[in-house]
Amino acid sequence: MPENDPWEYSLYIPNDLRAVTVSRRTLRLILTMHGLIRLVDVAELLATELVSNAVRHTKGPAALRVRWSPPGTLRIGAWDADPEPPEPPVVFGPTEELEEGRGLELVRACADGWGWHPLARHGNRGKYVWCELAAG
Repeated sequence: MPENDPWEYSLYIPNDLRAVTVSRRTLRLILTMHGLIRLVDVAELLATELVSNAVRHTKGPAALRVRWSPPGTLRIGAWDADPEPPEPPVVFGPTEELEEGRGLELVRACADGWGWHPLARHGNRGKYVWCELAAG
C-alpha cells in the first residue's frame, strides 16, 4: 500500500548518457521502497525517455524529479538547462521505423498526462518536462 503522505525526490545528474541508467535504477528503488512496485515498469520507461532527452539534446546538467501526491498521482519530471520547448510528439504510422523522435510520443501514449514549462530562477534558465501516472 503506497504511503498517504506526499514525498518528492530529486536526482541531479551530469550531461552523460550513463545518467539515464542511474536515473532508471534510482527510480526503481524509490518506487519499490514506497510500495509502488506496480508502477515501476511504465515509470522507468517514462523516466528513461525524459532523462534521455534532457541529456542528449542539451549541453548542461539535468535532474530527475519524482513526486507522489496522495491519493494516487506519481509525477516524473526532467529538468534541463535549455529553455527551448521540447519537440511535440509525432504520431508515427505502423510502418515507420525511425531511430529517434519517438520519446515524447511514448510519454504521451503511456502517461495519464504530460506537459512542460520554462523555468527561470536565480539567473538560471531551463525547462521542466513532466508526466503523470495514476496509481489507481
